Formats: sequence, structure tokens, C-alpha cells
Amino acid sequence: MAITEKKISTEQALYIYKNLLLPRRIEERMLMLLRQNKISKWFSGIGQEAVGVGVALSTKPDDYILPMHRNLGVFTGREVPLYPLFCQLFGKADGFTQGRDRSFHFGIPEHKIIGMISHLAAMMPVADGLALAKKLKGEDAVAFSFCGDGATSEGDFHEALNLAAVWKLPVVFIIENNGYGLSTPTSEQYACEHLSDRAIGYGIHGFNIDGNNIFEVMETVSKARELALKGEPVLIEAKTFRMRGHEEASGTHYVPDVLFENWAEKDPILRFEKYMESEGLFEKDDFKKITKEIDQSFKKELDKALAAPDPEFDEAREYSKVYAAEPQQLPTHKDGVTYEHRFVDAIQSSLRQAFEEEDRFLIMGQDIAEYGGVFKITEGFLEQFGKDRIRNTPIIESGALGAAMGLALEGFKPVVEMQFADFISCGFNQIVNNIAKSHYRWAPPLNITIRAPHGGGVGAGPYHSQSVEGWFMQIPGLKVVVPGTVEDAMNLLYSSLYDPNPVLFFEHKKLYRSLKSQIPDKANYEPLGKAKIRREGTDATIITYGMGVQWALEIASEYEQKGISLEVLDLRTLLPLDKESIRNTVQKTGKVLLLQEPSLTLGPLSEISAIISEECFEWLDAPVMRCASMDTPIPHDKNLENGFMASAKLDQQLQKLLNY
Repeated sequence: MAITEKKISTEQALYIYKNLLLPRRIEERMLMLLRQNKISKWFSGIGQEAVGVGVALSTKPDDYILPMHRNLGVFTGREVPLYPLFCQLFGKADGFTQGRDRSFHFGIPEHKIIGMISHLAAMMPVADGLALAKKLKGEDAVAFSFCGDGATSEGDFHEALNLAAVWKLPVVFIIENNGYGLSTPTSEQYACEHLSDRAIGYGIHGFNIDGNNIFEVMETVSKARELALKGEPVLIEAKTFRMRGHEEASGTHYVPDVLFENWAEKDPILRFEKYMESEGLFEKDDFKKITKEIDQSFKKELDKALAAPDPEFDEAREYSKVYAAEPQQLPTHKDGVTYEHRFVDAIQSSLRQAFEEEDRFLIMGQDIAEYGGVFKITEGFLEQFGKDRIRNTPIIESGALGAAMGLALEGFKPVVEMQFADFISCGFNQIVNNIAKSHYRWAPPLNITIRAPHGGGVGAGPYHSQSVEGWFMQIPGLKVVVPGTVEDAMNLLYSSLYDPNPVLFFEHKKLYRSLKSQIPDKANYEPLGKAKIRREGTDATIITYGMGVQWALEIASEYEQKGISLEVLDLRTLLPLDKESIRNTVQKTGKVLLLQEPSLTLGPLSEISAIISEECFEWLDAPVMRCASMDTPIPHDKNLENGFMASAKLDQQLQKLLNY
């Protein structure tokens, strides 16, 4: 029996038909509202309903769906309440993002829907993380992730497929191949005949289906779900067509008329109506009655949403949405006994302590399992905690970070190790556009810790020595931590692991095995964002962090022999900044040198300079001065690197400040 001749009951047919018709009728109403300037933008899925609806009707309530622009049928098929959904589409205060984002850029965890962001394919690695979470919990649930034909050229698409295959995840990727990116036809996007053929290269199942045939979609999705639950990921290419523009303003002038004519005959609703007529289930007059019933079913909620209040700006409320509240004070470990720890030991010990306390912690990264990581931080962890929690990844920074987001959405506390901080650029989008912004927009807190070995002084050259922490200081939603002492390496990492917000934790490679200190053997939690005076002084202040703390303490000891008293303020956390401590030390000494390892221009402490100029000007006895590394890439040769470093000019800059 052909799929198009599938035998179903009248009740089943009516159920499918209403589910196909509801998003179509809502969309047609939205297009009218768009022309009336009552809605700002619309990405039409008219003609593609069978894909989203077919997935929604063929999945289980515990399955995750990660839809895209044109999947209104996913939301209606999952029976999302229409009033807040319409408010979301209108940008109203009662929408799921309260006006902080638009259209389908949101998620509804209780309906197991995780919405998109504008960066295509970015949610596909998130689906991997959700699928892994379900697998680790032993739950029979699958993650279904949508993308368009254009997104299959993105790196995240390939990283997500590869990770799913390697980890044998219960995940299904669905390509809605509707013929065009924005205006670029598929003939200019890829050279293979079918996008589903790419599954072969990743060792997963691939299906190419008629995306306008609701029966074929539902049957394939059901089959894919069974395979995924057995640890066999699936890639489905659903061939369909975009009957309107990329979004309404772009029009369709670039599409040949003949394509519209051909695909109009394949309209999924029209085809289903013909099927029901041919089976004697319904007649034409029945469809008119059903359409009228559907229109009435959402009219009340739509009218209410149109009249709903717009968001009102409240500065304090907006700031309160950026970060989740810190946890209640965790148990304090104080036995009075100290042991000698190296910087690297402190990090390893803190990580192990957290992993022993909570089995929701797991770590992902390159070579971190059997090998123990390139700096041996996780050496022995595999034997102690097992493969489920100590997970080697392929070389996929973006894929690993996206997976961490999915895990965090399911209540895990993932740690991602960047092999070197320099490589974090390959995952930049996931960090700054996905992980950082999600809680502000709609998501629960994302307890993600990203560890990044950074810094120079070890002759590693321009791709293994950078200090990139300043890149992230202007991204609300992140916390950026850079310890400069052994005790901070232990306690601040522990605090980062338990902070409910995403934290970037930068560890200086040169300090790993060169810095030692007597500290307790157990880490203690403290709220992030507090600076600390490392040395009291009266004549001038060095404000710094990370490796700069050691440079500052060393030169302060030298200057003490000359009768000069230097205060050293260790910022410890670059985001959020402890402005109060900065103001206090400026008021105390009146002279400030800002010391940083990164290059001078737009370095992290440029922001500190601006704060002091705006808020502490009346206390200054000299201009705020900076000491930073050169505005060049970091050279490899030791002599060249020594000259590059901020430490090479620290004495000179201090003399200049003190003599002013």
C-alpha cells in the first residue's frame, strides 16, 4: 500500500486536518495584520505545514522539538496556549519573552519546545545536549531539531551531526528543503543531489521524503524516532516549497512563476482534502464548516492579544533579568589545616570536589578523558567518574558549547574545557549569542562553566598564548573570572561551578606549575564579582588581575625597599566588576596604574579607566595610566615575547605615575 493511500478513520482524518488547517488560518490572519501594521515581521510557512505538524503529531510529549521560523504548526500541534503565543508574535508584555525578543525566538520548556536564534544551525548542537541528557537519565525521549536547506552549509550543522553519530544520541535532524535560502536557490548552495546523502558521511541514517505529504512525514518521523532511541541518529530531508518570500518584505520576484504553479498543486492541505474526498470521509461543504470552526477557535485569543498591553520599560527589572540569583551559601569547609598546592593542583582539586559532591556535573572537551587533558587537569577523572561524565569530544568547540546548553536546560551542570583559550573563537557565537542571552530572553538559568587556559610567557606563539578574556566583558549574561592566586584558583573555580549563570573561567598556563601556596584542601563557595586588596598601600594603586597580580606583588615588594607604598587591587572577576572596590582604592591613594597582560588597545582595563574618569575624577592626583602588552600578535621567540609583555614596561610606567 502506498503511503498516500493510507487507511485511517474519519476521526483520525479530522484530527490531522484540523492540525494542518489551524496554522494555515492563523498565518493568513497574520498576513492581514502585517498589511495593517499591527505586526512588524512575518516568516511565512504557508505550503510547508505538513512538516511541522507531522513532527508535532508523531512525537511523544517528552520529546524535545527545536523549530525554526516556519514551524507554527509545531506550537499549535503541541497545544501551546494561543493567547501568550499571539502576544509573543505581537511583541506584547504577555508574550513568552515579554517583548525582549520576537517571533519564534523563544522556548517553552514545559511543552518541550526550544526556540531558535537568528544564527542558523546554532540550535542543532543544543539538540545534541538535550538528547544526551535524556540518554544519561535513561528516559525514552528524542530531540527533533529543524533547519533549512541554507543552514546545512553552517559549521554547527556538521558539528552537530558528527557529535550525534559519535555519541550515538537519540536525536533526529530535519531539513526543510524549501528551495531557497533567502533568495539563493539550492543549486547555488550545495552540489550533491540530496542533502540527506550527507548522512552517509557521518554514519547515520538519511531519509529523503515528500515534505508536503503529511502521511509520509508522520510515518518517517515515527520510524526515525524508533531508530534514534536505539542510538542511531537520523537525518531527514523533507522536500517542500516556500510559497511566499523569506519574509514578507523580501517578496518573491526571484522565484520563477512555474515553480509556484507546480507546488500549488502539491499544497499539503489541498492534497489532504483530496485524499479525504477520495476516501469518502468528507465532502467539500464539510471543509467550509471546519474552516469556519477553526477561525472561531482562535479569534477570542487573537483579539485579546491585539488589545494586550505593550511592555513598559523598567530599568531595574531589565537588569534583574540578565542573571539568575546566586545560590544560597554552600557548606563551608574549614579544618584549619593547609597543604602546599600548585595553581594546577588547586584547579584539579576544586573540580574533583564538585564532581564528588554532585553527579550532575560532567565535563566535555578534547583529549580530557584517557589523556587527562593537555595540561593534565582531568588526569584520573575517567577512572573515578566514568565515561558518561568525562567525555572526549571531536574538535568541535561550537558543537561542545551548544551541547552544554542543551544539558544545562535539562538540569545538568556541564563544564566545557577549551584546550587553549585561543580556540574559544571557534565557539564565539554559541557563547555570546546563545548561551549568554537565553536566560534574559526566556530560558531557565544555564549553569555552564567554560574553562579556558590562557596567557603567554611560555613561548607558545600567537595561537596558544592569547589573553582573550576582554572579548567577553561587554556580553551581559556571562560572568568572566580570572584568578591570580592559588587560593582563588581553587575557590573561584568552585564558585563558578555552582553559580547558576554561564561562567568563563580563565586559567593562566604559566601559573599552572610555577605558582605554589599553602591553602586548605577543600574549596569554599563565595559570590563572584568581588575584588580583593592583595597588598595595602598609600602612594599609588596597581589595579590588575590574573598574571598581573603576581607581577604587581613582585614590584610592590621591590618598591617597598625604596620607601614607596603600593596598593595592589586584584579584580578577580572582570564581569561583573566590583566598582565599589575600585572607587575605594582610588580615593585612598589618588594615583592608579592599570596593569593587564592583553594588548593595550581596548584591553579589559580600558573600561576601568573610563569608570575612574567618570566616577573618581575628584580624587585623582595624576592621570590614570595603563601598562599593557604591545599591540601586536604574541611572538614565539622568548626574547621577543619578553619584550612584548606588559611586565617589560611595568617599572617605567610606575615611575612615570609616581613622578607626576
